[in-house]
Amino acid sequence: MPEIRLSDQCKPSLTPRFQRPSWLSTALFALFLGFFLWSLAGAGMSISDLIRGLPNMGTIAGEMFPPATDRAGPIMEAILVTFQMALVGTVIGVILSIPMALLAARNTSPHPLVRHVTRAIISFLRTVPDLAWALFFVVSVGLGPFAGTLTIIVDTIGFCGRFFAEAMEEVDPGPSEALDAIGTSPLDRIAVVQIPGALPSMINTSLFSLEKAVRSSVVLGLVGAGGIGAELAVSMEMFRYDQAAYIILMIFILVYAVEHLSSRLRESLMRQSQ
Repeated sequence: MPEIRLSDQCKPSLTPRFQRPSWLSTALFALFLGFFLWSLAGAGMSISDLIRGLPNMGTIAGEMFPPATDRAGPIMEAILVTFQMALVGTVIGVILSIPMALLAARNTSPHPLVRHVTRAIISFLRTVPDLAWALFFVVSVGLGPFAGTLTIIVDTIGFCGRFFAEAMEEVDPGPSEALDAIGTSPLDRIAVVQIPGALPSMINTSLFSLEKAVRSSVVLGLVGAGGIGAELAVSMEMFRYDQAAYIILMIFILVYAVEHLSSRLRESLMRQSQ
């Protein structure tokens, strides 16, 4: 029986498992690897220091148990203030983020210059760290929760303003163009089309912002901006590790409760939008 041979053109070509990287990709990876190794030294990474610190970690952990509840009343009051700071700051920040987003969105901004300036302001508010804003407001208005609340408001505007604007840009332009064709005003189109169309995404972003604000408000107290962070800092400075353990436990319960409630609300929102 004659042997049948396939020509080279008829032979199936096998796709290579790995594509050979270009010289540019190889050079960039080598530069990244070298910079990463250099950064290990710059970051102070030391296995020997970590090993020497393990006994101290064990000693501190041992002194944290059982958690001390002798100041449970003031600590619970500070936890409540922490949540109030996060809630008020988030609500006010979300409200102020809506007009900022309208000015920053491509399909609602009155002029490209206004859009670029508003986006630059939102980016600036988002770029500056929370602790820097907290120090600024502590110096401006004094110690206490008001400085922390102002910090959360500014941080929320920077966070929500960007995502609100992106949500408005993703709204279907068809209904807005139809309303424009019959002579409706831009404010009417925003109220009837843009905000309702972006509302599910805006609510989702707002809930994430509340979770973020709760975690941030804990840290803000370390610089005198109110909340439970001040209690934690004092406990650590006074070597009351058992009291610090109780504060950390209360912080965990607060953050977990807020995240759990936020997750439930998001799931309910997704079911209603389907």
